[in-house]
Amino acid sequence: MSGYLQRESLSKAVGRRAFAGLISLTVFVLSSCTVGPKYVRPSAEVPADFKEADNWKPAQPGDALSKGKWWEIYQDPQLNTLEDRISVSNQNLKIAQAQFTQARAALKISRSGLFPTVTGNASAAHLQQSQNRPLFNTSRAKTNYSDYTITADASYEADIWGRVRRTVEASRSEAQATAADLASVELSLHAELAVDYFGLRGLDAQQALLSSTVVSYEKALELTQNRYHGGLASAVEVAQAQTILETTRALATDVEVQRAAFEHAIAVLIGEPPSTFSLPVLPLTTPPPSIPPGLPSDLLERRPDIAAAERRVQEANARIGIARAAYFPLLTLSGSGGFESAAITTLIQGPSGLWSFGGAAMETLFDAGRRRGVSEQAIAAHEQFVANYRQTVLSAFQEVEDNLAALRILEEEAKTEDAAVAAAQHSLALSENRYRGGVTSYLEVTIAQSAALSDEVTAVNIRTRRMTSSVLLIKAIGGGWNVSQIPRV
Repeated sequence: MSGYLQRESLSKAVGRRAFAGLISLTVFVLSSCTVGPKYVRPSAEVPADFKEADNWKPAQPGDALSKGKWWEIYQDPQLNTLEDRISVSNQNLKIAQAQFTQARAALKISRSGLFPTVTGNASAAHLQQSQNRPLFNTSRAKTNYSDYTITADASYEADIWGRVRRTVEASRSEAQATAADLASVELSLHAELAVDYFGLRGLDAQQALLSSTVVSYEKALELTQNRYHGGLASAVEVAQAQTILETTRALATDVEVQRAAFEHAIAVLIGEPPSTFSLPVLPLTTPPPSIPPGLPSDLLERRPDIAAAERRVQEANARIGIARAAYFPLLTLSGSGGFESAAITTLIQGPSGLWSFGGAAMETLFDAGRRRGVSEQAIAAHEQFVANYRQTVLSAFQEVEDNLAALRILEEEAKTEDAAVAAAQHSLALSENRYRGGVTSYLEVTIAQSAALSDEVTAVNIRTRRMTSSVLLIKAIGGGWNVSQIPRV
C-alpha cells in the first residue's frame, strides 16, 4: 500500500511538472507573435547637394566642427567661457534634462511588465467564531483557534500578442526622442548665446565707431564756431554742425540701450541675474570662419530635431500594435505558495505547505466600437508623426540653404560696402578741405559726414549679420551632434 501511494505521489508530481512545462512552452511559442506593423523608417526627399553650396568655398581640414563644443571654431575665449556656463546653470536646459529623466523612468515602468509581479504576505490571527452560525457542528468544530500564514503570490501577463513588448518599444522610442529633444534644446541655447554675444560685440563696434565720430564732430563744431567768430561762417553752419553732433550722440545712447538688452539676455542664458552680470566692451573685428555644410544626406543624422521626429514615428508605430493587441484575449497566469498552521511552531513544515497555480483568459466581446476607434486614432497619429518628420526635414534643408545664401551674399555685400566706406571717407575728406578753404558751405560737409557714418554703420551691421548667419548655419547642420549620441536606453 505504501509503495502504491509513493508511485501515485510520484505520478502526480511528474504530471504537475509536465503541465507546467507545457504551459511554459505554449507561452514561449505564442510570445513570438507580435501584432501590429513592423517599423520602417519613413522616406524623405533628400537632394543630392545644397543649392547654395555651389558657390561656397571649400573648408580647410582644420575647419571641421568639434564634437560638442562647436563654438570653439570662433576662437573667442570669452565666448567659450560663457558657453560652458550654459550646461551648468541654464534653467531651460535643466527642464529638458528632467523631461528626459522622466521618459527614462517611464521606460523602466514599461519594462516591468515583461516580468511577473511577486508579492509576499505574512499574517497571524486568533479567532473566536460564533457557535450560532449556520451549519455549525458543536461536536467537530472549534470556536477558538489561531491561524498563522506565510505566502507569496505571483501574477504574470503572458505577452502572447506583444502588447507589453510594443509598450516597451513605444516607451523606448519616446525616451530616445526626449534625449534628442534635450540635445536640440542644448544646441538652440548655445546658438542663441552665440547670436546674442556677436550681436553685443557688433554693438560694441558701433559704439566705438560712434564715439570716434563724436570726437571728430566735436572738432568740426569747434572749427565752425571759430570760423563763425571770425566772420567766415554763418550761424546756420554752426547749427548744422551742432545738429549732426547731437544726432550722433543720440545714436550712441541708443546703442547703449540695445547693448544692455543683449547683456541681460546673455545673463539669463547662463543662469545669472542680470543685475550681477556684465561684459567688458570688446568690438567685433574678425570675419566669420569657414564652415563646411556637409552633404544633405548627413543632415538626417546630424540634426537632433530630425532624430526626435523620427523616434516619435516609431513610437506611434508601436502604439498601433498596442491598439491591435486589444482585439485578442488577455491571458494572465497566477500562482501562490506558502505555509499555514494553527501553531507557529509547526508553521515552517512540509504538511503546512500550500500552493496553487492557474490561468485566466479575458476577451472583450462587445465595446461599441471602442477598440476600432482606438486603433484608428493610433493609425492617424502615426500619419501625423510621419508628416511632421518630413516637414522637419524640409525645414532643416531650408535653414541650411537660407544661411548658406546669407553668408555668400553678405560676403559679397561686405566687399561692396567696404568700397562704399572708402569712397565716403574720401568724399568727406574732400568736403572738409573745401570747407576749410572757403570754397563750399558746411551743408556739403554735413551731407558727406552723414553718408560716411551711414556706410560705416552699415559695414559693422553686415559684419555682425555674417557672424550671426555663421552661427545659425552651424545650428542648421546640427553643430557637432550626431544620431549616434542618442542613448540606447
